Amino acid sequence: MKQLWSPWRSEYIDKGVEEGVCVFCEALNKDPKEGLVLFKGSVSFVMMNRYPYNSGHLMISPVRHVARLDDLSIEESIDLFRLLRHSAASLTKVLKPDGFNVGMNIGKASGAGIDDHLHLHIVPRWSGDTNFMPVIGELKVVPQHIKSTYLKLKPIFERIS
Repeated sequence: MKQLWSPWRSEYIDKGVEEGVCVFCEALNKDPKEGLVLFKGSVSFVMMNRYPYNSGHLMISPVRHVARLDDLSIEESIDLFRLLRHSAASLTKVLKPDGFNVGMNIGKASGAGIDDHLHLHIVPRWSGDTNFMPVIGELKVVPQHIKSTYLKLKPIFERIS
């Protein structure tokens, strides 16, 4: 059997989710590059998923720590969708995906790993990116280092007005 090494995944497995620590709020309190924050506006922000399903996997979230859709202000709701549009356009320009998966898991029952800070996922997809690895090997190969993807996307997010 061949082995495929992805040591960065062990960080996620070993760390787990710390009780009382919000990865979204924590990212906003770090240097943007360290927190993988591509854009921070007054009410919402875009960050890269540190443990992506695919290269360019982004998360869009309100700045305010809020868990439920009905707790969002109208301004936050509109801005989340604005950033979703910008994220799709940016990913298309830089990574040239064939499509996207966009979604939210709201609450533990839906599969939310972090259920106390609302966030929207946008995952770039390419024709043929699902192959035998996830199906047979229960393993996903992400072909680009997250820091490379960050450096390619950051200049585009700096132009948001």
